[in-house]
Amino acid sequence: MESLIEDIILNYSYTALYGLTFGYFITLYFGVGSLFLFVCKVLEGRGILNKIKPITVSKDQITFEIRHSVKSIVIFGFSIIPIVFLIRKGVIELLPNTWSNILIGIVILSLWNEVHFYLVHRLMHQKFMMRHVHFVHHKSRIPTVYSVFSFHWVEALLLSTVPVTIAPFIPFSIIAIFIYPLISILLNFAGHCNYRFGSGKGKGWKLFGTHHNEHHSRGRQNYGFALHLLDKIFSRHNK
Repeated sequence: MESLIEDIILNYSYTALYGLTFGYFITLYFGVGSLFLFVCKVLEGRGILNKIKPITVSKDQITFEIRHSVKSIVIFGFSIIPIVFLIRKGVIELLPNTWSNILIGIVILSLWNEVHFYLVHRLMHQKFMMRHVHFVHHKSRIPTVYSVFSFHWVEALLLSTVPVTIAPFIPFSIIAIFIYPLISILLNFAGHCNYRFGSGKGKGWKLFGTHHNEHHSRGRQNYGFALHLLDKIFSRHNK
């Protein structure tokens, strides 16, 4: 595995790297997304999950979401290129793929993504960006698992820069960088699936799906990704 990863990073063409990355995100979106939705429906049948908005989403909305998500994945495919380029130039240092390095790397990337997403999301809600860019994502008034990548290409480009904006400054295991999109999309599915645990009332993780669902329906507040921390810190500016 180590030699294969090293071979891919050092020797594969950028065209091949793009193809692998595009295929990876397509698999995450359609493969993991379908499995995630199936599990939600099973848990709903057992009374563990409940719909946040008990409204059937139209086929036209799903088609719209898938079409724009595929466009976003075309953009995401390019995200590997600057990372590998900087690795080959020695700007990005890679750590050994030990379990501790992988785990710590995923945690750091997750925390950085909270900051990165919050900043990009607040930018998206400025009048010009909302009118010309972010409106695409907010076409999904009731989000679905298929809306996770439903972006204007400009927003997709900005959101794809999470690893490359931190990896030159903090060394990571390449496996952590590879696994992070899986962690990210699982959290994204949870925030867009229109399901919640129980009534969605209470504190902490029980409100996870509710926060972002409310953001889609109201178009304001709850700008964070998975954690609600930055929204709480800057709550006076979210109104």
